[in-house]
Order: sequence, then C-alpha cells, then structure tokens
Amino acid sequence: MPLNTPMILTWLRIALIPLVVALFYLPAGWLGGEALRDTLAAAAFIVAALTDWFDGWLARRWNQTSAFGAFLDPVADKLMVCAALLVLLDLQRVDIFIALIIIGREITISALREWMAQIGASGSVAVHRLGKFKTAAQMVAIPCLLYGQTLFGVSSSQVGSILIIVAAILTVWSMFYYLRRAWPQIRERAS
Repeated sequence: MPLNTPMILTWLRIALIPLVVALFYLPAGWLGGEALRDTLAAAAFIVAALTDWFDGWLARRWNQTSAFGAFLDPVADKLMVCAALLVLLDLQRVDIFIALIIIGREITISALREWMAQIGASGSVAVHRLGKFKTAAQMVAIPCLLYGQTLFGVSSSQVGSILIIVAAILTVWSMFYYLRRAWPQIRERAS
C-alpha cells in the first residue's frame, strides 16, 4: 500500500467519520450547546468532503494513483455519506426514504462495480458525470443539514432539504444509468 499525500488525505477522510458521529453523542453542554456542536460537525464534514476532491486531484497531478487508492477513495466517500445520513436520520433532519434511496444505491452500485470488475467489464460502469453531480449535491446538502441553522439570512436546513431531494433524484437516475450500461453483461451472464 503506497503512503503518499493523496492516500493520507483519504485516510484522514475516514478518520473524520467517527469525529462527526461522536460530536452527536457528546452532551451538548460539553461543547457550549447544540449550535456549536452542529457547526463543528458540519465543518468536519466539509473538510472531509474537500479531501475527497483534493486527494484525487493531487493523485492525478503528481502521478500518485494506485489500485489501492482507487479502491479506498470511493469506500471512504460511501462511509462518510452513509454515516452522516444515519446521524441526520437520528436527528430527524432527513427522511428515512431519502436515506434508504441513497444508501441502497451506494450498496447496489458498489456491488455492480465489483462484479463488473470481476468479469473484466468495469469500463461500462466507470464514473459518469451524472454520478459526480449526485455526489456534489450530497456533499453540499449534508453539511447544510448537519449545520441546521440560519446563515446570512438563509436557512441551511431548507437549502439542505432541497439539495438532498435533488441528490436522491440524481441517485436513482445515476443508478439506472449504470444498470442500463451493465445490462448487456448481466443478460449475457444470466443466460
């Protein structure tokens, strides 16, 4: 396993997941109240989301890509999003149906990509811009929902609620896109 700056950023993203979750298990008084707790959780998530973009950019720029990094990066993303959604579900800031759609899609597409890689057809389910738009919507919606306060006269909860619905729609759309791309291989192997 290569240990370089992009890989360290990916491991940092994974390390931030328990921090975000732990903030919601500490008594609110320990951090000066719920507002500060929510601010810290949103900030930690934003840092983690930025490492997602930055580690890939650095890996490509510095030619430090690796098979393990290509495996770990999406795992870190999925862990981060799923953990945050479960926290938001517990706080009743996201609907269970939305959380199920997003988490279910992540599991389905991960399994599909693994299977397609095993049969040598991973190119047909390579990351598409639709998936990138979905990820962008999630990465903005989740910290807005974690923050849950008004910022510059705008309710971050409302912005987050709208964006998480957009993310859920893009989630379903991208899932069907990937399944449609993989369908010839699925049909051929099922025969």
